[in-house]
Amino acid sequence: MIKRTFSPGFRIALHYKDLNLALQSARTLGAALPQTSGAAQLMNACAALGHGQSDNSALVRALEALANHEVASP
Repeated sequence: MIKRTFSPGFRIALHYKDLNLALQSARTLGAALPQTSGAAQLMNACAALGHGQSDNSALVRALEALANHEVASP
């Protein structure tokens, strides 16, 4: 994150898909997964910013957008 290298290892879009599968299963079971839901929302925000094909370390970009502050400059 500090080096600003977000080349794909495990893409945000795939992580988001998997989190949604977990949330669907939890709904079926009547289980609450608040942290999983929060993580999925952050993944969705990052994808909406155009970083869905980046590594999940690019989540920092969504956090930076929310905070209006960059963790590090390139």
